[in-house]
Amino acid sequence: MSSGLDLENQYCAHNYHPLPVVLTRGEGVYLWDENDKKYLDMMSAYSAVSHGHSNPRVVEALKQQAETLCIVSRAFYTDKLGAFLKLACDVTGQDMALPMNTGAEAVETAVKAARRWGYESKGIETDKAEILVCTGNFHGRTTTIISFSDEAEYQKNFGPLTPGFKVIDYGDADALEAAITPNTAAFLVEPIQGEGGIIIPPKGYLKRCKEICEANNVLLIADEIQCGLGRSGRMLACDHEDVKPDGLILGKALGGGVMPVSMFLARQDVMDIFVPGTHGSTFGGNPLAAAVGTAALNILVEDQLADRSRDMGDYMLAELNKIDSGLIQDIRGAGLFIGVEIDPAKGTAREVCERLMDRGLLSKETHETVVRLAPPLIITREQIDWAITQIREVLQEMDEVRLAS
Repeated sequence: MSSGLDLENQYCAHNYHPLPVVLTRGEGVYLWDENDKKYLDMMSAYSAVSHGHSNPRVVEALKQQAETLCIVSRAFYTDKLGAFLKLACDVTGQDMALPMNTGAEAVETAVKAARRWGYESKGIETDKAEILVCTGNFHGRTTTIISFSDEAEYQKNFGPLTPGFKVIDYGDADALEAAITPNTAAFLVEPIQGEGGIIIPPKGYLKRCKEICEANNVLLIADEIQCGLGRSGRMLACDHEDVKPDGLILGKALGGGVMPVSMFLARQDVMDIFVPGTHGSTFGGNPLAAAVGTAALNILVEDQLADRSRDMGDYMLAELNKIDSGLIQDIRGAGLFIGVEIDPAKGTAREVCERLMDRGLLSKETHETVVRLAPPLIITREQIDWAITQIREVLQEMDEVRLAS
């Protein structure tokens, strides 16, 4: 009988380059493969599993709702959606929310909101609205979203691309100010870039961007799909600078690690541009998603997972910085959102991840140079200590091989 790896390679489009491990179950911070080998998960499915695998409270909410009512579409009201959206608005400080499923859908929702707001509220000439984005951005892989990526491979042979976007340097508030024109509707930014390599902008950047946007009647829209909901050591990465964005995009961890749940949140005048027929999703805001999302948010708040992320992240960063290796070019992070950059002249992040996998630690490279370390927020200090030992020994092995050659 063919293994899961063989079947997936035969029947699944090869749009990913996964590590060669076939996972069959998960619990807490651990995963097991088809041979029952145990792994410490340092990836959290790109922040989607912040609560840990099969979190009992999330699973219980899923089971109870699945046995009651799952999907009816937004053609009708349900008893779960309103309470879920109120909780999300209370936690984030936003006025209203539009529920979707995947992060990319929520980004598309934000783009539509910004453009329509630009025309109907700001008075931009029809079809002239422009949205500013950043170098190194990653907001998803739909046709519109790849149109404003600066990663050539994401765009290759997928044209014609969607117009209406301008790319400016990430972390440079002066570049934002210089790029704004009367046609600028919004500035879409990741407070911390995840897929870009765990890139943290200079201190004060987001606050300055907010001031610039306010002065020019431009919406500041924060994509916190990866860095939000406790991942960076605060509930939102924007909170590090006490910035309240005009629009906010959430996903991944909002689904509690069991299903896709996302949303675009914004102040009321922005959300009021949506009227019946202007946007929608059959599955968005379904009772099952609402029950799961409610449980996920309640756990984040009640278990103070953002504070835990801050404390465990500070500890992990301190321990990583004790590692003496010529392979390490940089170590950076906020909370449990950490990147270890490997000197490309001395090794690859992929090799580091493959060697860690052999030792029972799962991570994944970002581009070719950064090892992403973003475990579930429930990780303990003892589990971090074990992970640090594996990372140190792998880097030592690679240093020895490199120096011997």
